[in-house]
Amino acid sequence: MDSTGVKRLCFVTTTRADWGLLMPLARALTDCPGIQVQIIAANMHLMEEYGMTVNEITSAGFTVDARVPMQIDGDDEASRVRAMGICMAGMADAFSRLKPDATILLGDRYEMLAIASAAAVMRIPIIHIAGGEISEGAVDDCIRHAITKLATLHLTATEPYRRRVIQMGEHPARVINTGAIGVWNAFNTPLLSASELGEQIGFDLTGDKPIAVITYHPATNDSTSTPAQQMCALLEALDTHPELRSVITYPNNDAGGASIVPVIEKYAALHPDRVKAVRSLGMVRYQSLLRLASVVIGNSSSGIVEAPSAGVPTVDIGIRQRGRLAGPSVIHCGTTASDISAAIAEALSPQMQELAGRRENPYYRPDTLSIMKEAVVKFASTLPVSPKTFYDL
Repeated sequence: MDSTGVKRLCFVTTTRADWGLLMPLARALTDCPGIQVQIIAANMHLMEEYGMTVNEITSAGFTVDARVPMQIDGDDEASRVRAMGICMAGMADAFSRLKPDATILLGDRYEMLAIASAAAVMRIPIIHIAGGEISEGAVDDCIRHAITKLATLHLTATEPYRRRVIQMGEHPARVINTGAIGVWNAFNTPLLSASELGEQIGFDLTGDKPIAVITYHPATNDSTSTPAQQMCALLEALDTHPELRSVITYPNNDAGGASIVPVIEKYAALHPDRVKAVRSLGMVRYQSLLRLASVVIGNSSSGIVEAPSAGVPTVDIGIRQRGRLAGPSVIHCGTTASDISAAIAEALSPQMQELAGRRENPYYRPDTLSIMKEAVVKFASTLPVSPKTFYDL
């Protein structure tokens, strides 16, 4: 808190995905009297190979108050651990300079644990978004729960997730079911037309041919096959559906992610008439593409959380998202090409298209952003807070 009583709330964002979810809340809080929004960009935002997406933050009119680069030398787990150490040191410097009264973090990525740990040791209260969820197929699952225990205010996406956070010993008064902000985005983002979006990404999205949105990340708890092998199986399945025009986004930089990129690039180069590889779409282009799509394919949480509210069915591959609540338009399948091909056929069927059009989604609440804003503003008014205690059931 500065000498005028203004509370400094610091958003820390590390990927294109979390910024798309954090941006509406950051914008809403910017307009609140007595609150100063700070932004720290780290990890993938600062990497050319992933589109230098820090520029999406500044082009949206925000100031990036600190940049914390993470050097990642290698594509294995050990390189990520070393990068976490670099990230933690950088966050210590950024927090020391910015002196936030609280920090706002989303999700479960490995670098987010380093960020939360730095905040906890420096006694900066953490507001955590999307706790209480389960994703058994990724190391993110245990990281998410660890961040929950480091955080003080919890904004969960569903009531079952709220109950799970309370079960972990968090006080009910500080665990709030807000709904998922990604779903709010699906209903409140001004969208680009098919021609506008196609011009921006260099791919024809007009006409009647069905469109697939594909995002595939490493399933870091799956040792049955490599991420590259699983991506090859997905692309083999795509060959059985040549009617699809596919937009494939790059994976994140989890261990094994770098091995997927050349597989995608080679496939896109072989099929330029029906495949487009894009490093990063950003929130507006991604939401616009969802509304044009006939199917979402991959293993990203957005296929579980956001796609149903766009009215598009999802083919969720493998174990990465196992354990998450999912609506009726989400089809779970294995990682073989035949499994994926059959699931795509089911998603494209008239019956599943009609079901997806109902937009049934357990993550939906109409007032998500206002609930989040109110909860954060109320919490800010109580800062500084006393150390939290364990809540026994």
